[in-house]
Amino acid sequence: HCSFVGKQPKIARYLSAADVLLLPSDHESFGLAALEAMACEVPVVASRVGGVPEVVTDGETGYLSEVGDVEKMSTDAARLLEDKDLRREMGRLARLSAIERYSTDLIIPKYVEFYEHILAL
Repeated sequence: HCSFVGKQPKIARYLSAADVLLLPSDHESFGLAALEAMACEVPVVASRVGGVPEVVTDGETGYLSEVGDVEKMSTDAARLLEDKDLRREMGRLARLSAIERYSTDLIIPKYVEFYEHILAL
């Protein structure tokens, strides 16, 4: 079952209800949609493009496929939908990764340090 709900101000509510996030992009900058899903304990099936491979760890927090490889993406999505234990474990690891690598407590000090360094030049 798939629903298109349009733009939502409280996306976490919808992401948390999802079993998997499918991100078949042919272009991505960072992969924020993947990170948002991971923070909600949702494993990601995505194209290996842009910054997505830095966010999603293939086989651990989701699955990555080459751009256009819809057969692999559909196989990976089906595997997660059919195996509740795998889906839950990947979701757990996805959230852990999102928190440990991208929490504001970690990122903001890095930005401040970067800007202070640039301003000192």
